[in-house]
Amino acid sequence: MTLRPATGFWIALLSAATFGVSGPFAKSLLEIGWSPGAAVGLRIGGAAVVLLIPVLIALRGRWSTMRGNALTVTIYGTTAIALCQLFYFNAVQRMSVGVSLLLEYLAPVLIVGFLWLRSRKAPNLLTIIGSVTAILGLLLVLDLAGDARLDPVGVLFGLGAAVCLVVFFLMSAKVDESLPPLVMAGGGMVVGALTILVLGLVNIMPFRFVFADVSLAGRTYSWIVPVAVLVLVATVAAYVTGILAAQRLGSKVASFVALTEVMFAVLAAWLILGELPGVVQLLGGLLIVAGVVCVRLDEVRSANDDDAVSPAALGGSNPVEPVPRA
Repeated sequence: MTLRPATGFWIALLSAATFGVSGPFAKSLLEIGWSPGAAVGLRIGGAAVVLLIPVLIALRGRWSTMRGNALTVTIYGTTAIALCQLFYFNAVQRMSVGVSLLLEYLAPVLIVGFLWLRSRKAPNLLTIIGSVTAILGLLLVLDLAGDARLDPVGVLFGLGAAVCLVVFFLMSAKVDESLPPLVMAGGGMVVGALTILVLGLVNIMPFRFVFADVSLAGRTYSWIVPVAVLVLVATVAAYVTGILAAQRLGSKVASFVALTEVMFAVLAAWLILGELPGVVQLLGGLLIVAGVVCVRLDEVRSANDDDAVSPAALGGSNPVEPVPRA
């Protein structure tokens, strides 16, 4: 994968922002009586329907590529899309949202550890500093000193969501370049929607829909508004840009930039639900940015070192990191 840091970084920020708005809009549905299974099912199922026609167009003449990546798309849709949301919502049911989100966003640290074990080479000091700084920032942004409480089963679900998020970044970074990101996302949505449907039918993730008005930014809107935002913005746009970002930045850097989703979620909650972030949360946001910058600088410095010593770099090909290939 060729390193394209400028566009990749901005695409990663866009992905984090679109993912970040999912919480407030989903919360507006949950507050009127929707079950988590209903919100997740309609979110993924709606995205699968929206992406169906574009995916079919993108696949013209490429069906052999799709068949060759069928296992990758299946694992991606089941794990990175469906199970990730299932584990997260189950964690939220047993613990505060802050604790659940913190556990899920241990994913970047898990990726650093995974790449460390795989390559048997310790990360550079700057990456370690960035990792610790970003996690400290998350602690401040989530303000866990408030109503945080731990539940053993909830912790396991939160860690399960983190592992699934690791799968999302690793698979997004190593996807076959002949398979368009739109097809990867669309195929994953179809698989994810079928997975959620099965989980709903066996009552593991029950469906409960309430078709009433919701409150957003102090005004009343139809339930269709948050559903449309969840499908089009927080799912279709978020996953497609997330794949693009991981392809350009690599799984490690893309996962750290994704930590900014917490800041975007806090900002969205303030604008949409009136939940104003405090000074401590704003300080945490700055620490997250600082951590991302440290990891990014370390990645660029490592890439430049590779350029200086690798003959392959003369041909313009510069591997971002040792991401496992299928």
